[in-house]
Amino acid sequence: MGGSVKELLAPEVWERGIEVSSAVDANALPVAEYTLAMILVANKRILPIARQYRAERAFIDQAQLGVVGNYRRRVGIVGASRIGRRVVELLRPFDLDVVLFDPTLTDDQIQALGVAPASLDQLCATCDVVSVHAPALPSTEGMLSRSLIDGMPPGATLINTSRGSIIDQDALVERVLCGDLYAVLDVTTPWVLPADHPFYEHPHVILTPHIAGSVGSEVDRMIDVEVAELRRIAAGEPLTHPVTLESLGTAA
Repeated sequence: MGGSVKELLAPEVWERGIEVSSAVDANALPVAEYTLAMILVANKRILPIARQYRAERAFIDQAQLGVVGNYRRRVGIVGASRIGRRVVELLRPFDLDVVLFDPTLTDDQIQALGVAPASLDQLCATCDVVSVHAPALPSTEGMLSRSLIDGMPPGATLINTSRGSIIDQDALVERVLCGDLYAVLDVTTPWVLPADHPFYEHPHVILTPHIAGSVGSEVDRMIDVEVAELRRIAAGEPLTHPVTLESLGTAA
């Protein structure tokens, strides 16, 4: 009933032949929906423009807003996880140029998802929005490094709904405080930032308390998924959402 079982169950569970089911797929959907919303809002510059309008309370010349909108903007997805793939699916109806980085997939496998492959350097250097969906593993800690963050185009937006450890947060703070980068963060390091952290008040930052995943009514979806699994067990049927021991090495 969550995004991961890694901290709940030891390998001995699988070694003893106990089957494990997870509602991780059900939890992936609201995260993907949150991400879609933030991508569209980021490219449209809705929040900073609304903030400016509220402050000035006067006519704002659209020609002076710079580049805004979602037509032919470039979006980079980091990680073809369950959530990353869901985001790719949700982006299909929009006129966006979507690229994907995932070192575990070949270029052909990435193209089969309907997006173009890109190196992480290329993705960060060329995308208007970069959205992080890689799992938190020793190999992904600090993956979005200072050089990659510094290389993002002025006016770009970095979205993170995965884990704060994947991003060099000190580098992100410095770049945001320079005034030319936006950040949408549902996760940070530490989990709750100190009360005096500049991200709470900075106009280029949307900071949410890890609500991209299932909350409120969305928890009911996870409940429905696991109740259905219990019914399958009672009927002697195989699980629809099994978790294998092998998957723990690459899963969130």
